[in-house]
Amino acid sequence: MEWDTGAAAWMLTSASLVLLMTPGLAFFYGGMVRGKSVLNMMMMSFGAMGVVGVLYVLWGWSMSYGSSVAGVFGNPFDQFGLSGTLFDADGQPMVGLGNYPQVIDVAFQVTFAIITVALISGALADRTKFGTWMAFVAVWVTVTYFPMAHMVWGGGQLSGAEGSIAAAMFGTTDGVANTAPIDFAGGTVVHINAGVAALVLALLIGKRKGFGTEAMRPHNLPFVMLGAALLWFGWFGFNAGSAFGADENAGMAWVNTTTCTAAAMLAWLITEKIRDGHATSLGAASGIVAGLVAITPAAGALRPVTSIVLGVIAGVLCALAVGLKFKFGYDDSLDVVGVHLVGGLVGTVMIGFLAADTGLFFGGGANQLIIQIVIALVAVVFSGLTTLVIGLILKATLGWRVSQDVEVGGIDLAVHGETAYENLGGARVVSEVK
Repeated sequence: MEWDTGAAAWMLTSASLVLLMTPGLAFFYGGMVRGKSVLNMMMMSFGAMGVVGVLYVLWGWSMSYGSSVAGVFGNPFDQFGLSGTLFDADGQPMVGLGNYPQVIDVAFQVTFAIITVALISGALADRTKFGTWMAFVAVWVTVTYFPMAHMVWGGGQLSGAEGSIAAAMFGTTDGVANTAPIDFAGGTVVHINAGVAALVLALLIGKRKGFGTEAMRPHNLPFVMLGAALLWFGWFGFNAGSAFGADENAGMAWVNTTTCTAAAMLAWLITEKIRDGHATSLGAASGIVAGLVAITPAAGALRPVTSIVLGVIAGVLCALAVGLKFKFGYDDSLDVVGVHLVGGLVGTVMIGFLAADTGLFFGGGANQLIIQIVIALVAVVFSGLTTLVIGLILKATLGWRVSQDVEVGGIDLAVHGETAYENLGGARVVSEVK
C-alpha cells in the first residue's frame, strides 16, 4: 500500500503538538499557585504523562476503540498491549483513520488521554498527596476517560452509531443516527469530563487552609502567560489534527480555533475591566484557554464568524463562572470548573445553535440542539459518578490530603525534597559532574 505521507506527517506533528500541551499546562498551573507549591503542581502534570503513557499502550487503546461492551467501553483484552492494532495477520501495518498506519492514531489519541487527566490537577493545588494523585490518574483514566472516549469516538452510546442514544432518539439511515452528536475534538471527552471530575474532587477533598480569607495569588504570571502560549500553540494539533488529514477540514478547524480564542480573550478582558476596573494578564491567559476549550467540540462544525460569536459567549460566561467558587464555597484552586466545565458545556451546547449545517439558527431545526444537551448531561453524570466512587475509595485507603504542617510549610520541600526558589527555604538540589 502507498501511504499518504502528507497526512501521516501532519498527524505525527499534531500528536507532538498535543503532547506539548501537558508541559504547557504545567507552566500554566505552576505559575498560578504559590511559590512553595509550584514543583508539586508541575509534577502532577508530568506524573500524568508517565502513568497514562504506559496504560494507554496496555489497555487504553483497547478500552477506547476495541470491541464494544454495551456501548460503554471497549474490551480491554481485545487489543491488550496493542495486539492486532499495529499489524494484520500478514504482518502488514494496519490502516488508520486516514491513509496512514494505525500506529499514528495510537500516538495521537494517547496525548488526549494524558492532557485530560492532567487538567484535573488544577483543582487540587497545595493540599494533595502526590502518591494518591498518581493512583487516581491510573484508576480514573481507566474507569472514566477510556469509556468516555469509547462512548463518543469509539462507536458507543454517545456517538452517532447504530445502538447509540442518538440512534434511539432520531432513528438511523444506513446504520448512522439521523441526527448525530458533534464532538469534533473533545468537548465531552476532555473538558466536561475533566471539569466535572475537578468539581467532585474539590468538594470531596475540601478547601485549602486559608481559602477565602488569605490572598492566594499566582506567584509567577510570566509562567502563566508562557503556559497559555504553549497551550494555544499545541491546540492546533488538538483541533486541526482531529480532521485526521491535512485538508480543508483541518484548515477550517485552525481558523475557527484562532478566531474563537482571540474573541474569548477580548471578551474576558472586557468583562474584567467592567467588573474589576483592570484587564489583567491572568485574565488574558484564562480567556485564551476558555476560548480554546469552547471551540474544541465545535471546530469542525462552525464557520469563522460564528466562532467569534462562540468565543465572546465563552469568554464572558467563563470569566463570570470562575467567581462561583467563592459564592458556593468550593475550592477549585485554579478554576478548572469555571474554565473547562463551563467552557466545555458552552461549546458543546452552542453547536446546536451555531452549526453551519444542522444548527437551529441556520435552519437545521432543534434536533442537533437536543442531542448536544443530552450528550453533555450524560457526560456530566457519568464523570461525576465514577469520579465520586474513585475519590471515596482513595480517601478511605490512601487519603487525599497532606498534613496541615506540610500544607502551610510548603508541599514542594516536604514531598519532593526540593524548592523552586532558594529564598523559600531548604537546600536546592544540585547535581555536579566532576
